Amino acid sequence: MQQNTGIAITGSGSAVPTACLENQAMTALVETSDEWITTRTGIKNRRITSERESLSSLAAAASLKAIAMAGITAQDIDLILLTTSTPDDLFGSACQVQAALGANHAVAFDLTAACSGFLFGMVTAAQYIRTGVYQNVLLIGADILSRWVDWGDRTTCVLFGDGAGAVVMQASASDKLLGFELKSDGTQNHFLNLAYVPNTQELAPGITVSKGGYQAITMNGKEVYRFAVQKVPEVIDKALFRAHLSAEDIDWLLLHQANQRILDAVAQRLHVPKDKVISNLANYGNTSAASIPIALDEAVRCGKIKANDTIAASGFGAGLTWGAAIFKWGK
Repeated sequence: MQQNTGIAITGSGSAVPTACLENQAMTALVETSDEWITTRTGIKNRRITSERESLSSLAAAASLKAIAMAGITAQDIDLILLTTSTPDDLFGSACQVQAALGANHAVAFDLTAACSGFLFGMVTAAQYIRTGVYQNVLLIGADILSRWVDWGDRTTCVLFGDGAGAVVMQASASDKLLGFELKSDGTQNHFLNLAYVPNTQELAPGITVSKGGYQAITMNGKEVYRFAVQKVPEVIDKALFRAHLSAEDIDWLLLHQANQRILDAVAQRLHVPKDKVISNLANYGNTSAASIPIALDEAVRCGKIKANDTIAASGFGAGLTWGAAIFKWGK
């Protein structure tokens, strides 16, 4: 059994598509305006994946940056955990990322928890490290929601963008993952989903099979807003309690980048000042599982987040799922 059963988050990386779709360009697709989008969401731009790009390529690019920052190599990775709802392959894309990285000592699998995916993935990865099974875990959050957006629905198409973020989590003598709390409520699933649409085919008399695809993202924005504003402060409070901390002890509040109004409302309820709230929503929109690690990586690389800063992170979204983790950055 490995003696270093604490956890440190030692590297971060992010990657986004080249194409940038500005609010003004959205006016050619739906009846909207830059002012309408900005005042209701805080979003100004979003990145859109081209036919030459893929989820696996974005995830691999983000991962290489995280691995380099951590000071290890792809050969050192024991586990690759890809959190996504939009894989290139319905069977999963983690193994494609493993191959792209040359991480041939790593086991790889996908985890789906939509916009909460990165937080759920962090807690899952932590269990492998705490038990001593793995020492170096690559955790990736990546989504290409542009594949599943109805570009004629202005209530949803203005919100979403594409991207990938990654972190390296390592066994450590000192434990930097201080506390967490995860929640799910399937009774509210219908408020935000990307549902299967069957096309029935008869194989033999009395035997049919449903073959089909998936409809575009549907969302009840008011209900999702109400859910997030109520549940996210609660789950952060519970994670802080488990960490033996209070909101006053955190250096940064890092929320899933869904809507600036949600970020502001949660911060207000927790009495966290605006200058402690990390937000890059204006530049990328809602990138689902990628939003927290992209924002984390940008804040680390620009020097905002420093070694041993205490971060309260929370993801929330389809499922419905939500969760929070309290951790310190760095080795």
